[in-house]
Amino acid sequence: MNIVTDVILPLALAFIMFSLGLGLTGGDFIRVLKQPRDFFVGAFSQIIILPIIAFILVKIWPIAPELAIGVMIIAAAPGGVTSNLLTSFAEGDVALSISLTAIISLVCVITIPFIVLTSVGLLSDSNVAQDISVIGMSVDMFLIITVPVLLGMLFRKFVSTLTLKFEPVTKKISILLFVLVLIGAIAAERENVISYFAQAGLITLILNVVMMVVAYFVAQSLASGIKQKKMYYN
Repeated sequence: MNIVTDVILPLALAFIMFSLGLGLTGGDFIRVLKQPRDFFVGAFSQIIILPIIAFILVKIWPIAPELAIGVMIIAAAPGGVTSNLLTSFAEGDVALSISLTAIISLVCVITIPFIVLTSVGLLSDSNVAQDISVIGMSVDMFLIITVPVLLGMLFRKFVSTLTLKFEPVTKKISILLFVLVLIGAIAAERENVISYFAQAGLITLILNVVMMVVAYFVAQSLASGIKQKKMYYN
């Protein structure tokens, strides 16, 4: 068992999601009803368009199947605190960004296992797909993402005074955990990092650039205002 990827990483992710939950309220979900078009355009772009573009790239790019699946996992992962922070810096619609982060973080319990399983079936040996349990993956996602977010929201609701003091600290801890886990993961795979980066680094960069261009045109065509356009860019 790799203690970094099997123990520390899940715990760190759970804490980061708990920190995200501390910044959310029921109003963030209700807000979707007030801005349905902007929300669904953003959700569709992230849940549907991004994985499709990633899949097209890995199909035409000379990349090992396991790394191709890794790119698909990146494409399937929900936006996090960073996207909300960047939206704030750009003076975009932070409330809408938070709503997207909150709801997609919950929906990804279903979307990530589906995208990963589909990608494995299409990009690698079919026998590998048979070894993956969608239910098991969904349960893991639920425990690591959904439960901590809900706990954070409950903590904010019932212990609001303490939350106001504790939330800034959790954000700093989350950043520190992310950096430490990243360093630990790189150290654990230090013998393969250079070759992995050579094979998957460029395609990941291209995926980001392509999605930035797509986001620009989607925002210009469908966003309801300037702040919503800035949110899509992030």
